Amino acid sequence: MRTEEVAALVPAAGSGSRLGRGPKAFVTLAGRTLLEWAVAALRPFVSEVVVAVPAAEVEAARALVPDARVMHGAATRQATVALLAAATTRRWVVLHDAARPFLDADTVRAVLAALPQARALSVAMPVADSLVDARDGSSVDRTPLWAVQTPQAFERRLLLEAHAAAEAAGVVATDDAALVRRLQVPVVLVAGGAHLMKVTTPGDLRLAEAYARGLRPASAAAEAP
Repeated sequence: MRTEEVAALVPAAGSGSRLGRGPKAFVTLAGRTLLEWAVAALRPFVSEVVVAVPAAEVEAARALVPDARVMHGAATRQATVALLAAATTRRWVVLHDAARPFLDADTVRAVLAALPQARALSVAMPVADSLVDARDGSSVDRTPLWAVQTPQAFERRLLLEAHAAAEAAGVVATDDAALVRRLQVPVVLVAGGAHLMKVTTPGDLRLAEAYARGLRPASAAAEAP
């Protein structure tokens, strides 16, 4: 996979209402914003990074991530992703939520390595907890179940087709891979991990802060002569 064929898309236009600290992309974690975490993880592997933030925050975002192209998002994440996909001309797009700050290089490499053989893929991890159906208390077999994470990657034209079909049908999905599956296109799963956690609530942010503190000594050790 040649880098010049790939763009990274970062939807970061949410209000962050559940976190309660304003637009989530601008929340600071270990000295840098969630938006900066995301762009830094993706930029070495792609030809361009395109970011969508709330309209009022475009200039602030451009100052934070000058090596990314910043645009304003839409009212929903789904509509924002469609705008991002239309804003690039690259054949392949890697889509990653700014709310998942700990994207690592190995995961990005695994995604890119899988792309030439798949038109769509999603990072995910097997469900580890026991599951119960709250309606009747019955146990749910977790064996075939995986929790969806990001990044996800797609042939750009396929992603645009999936979004157009969903809009025409009035379909809303919680992830873009689900929209692609509606077109009967298989989505390959790439193993992720618990480190790709999503920061949504104040409790998530506290966990992320603890994880980030654990990363710093390792980074310092790696840079030592």
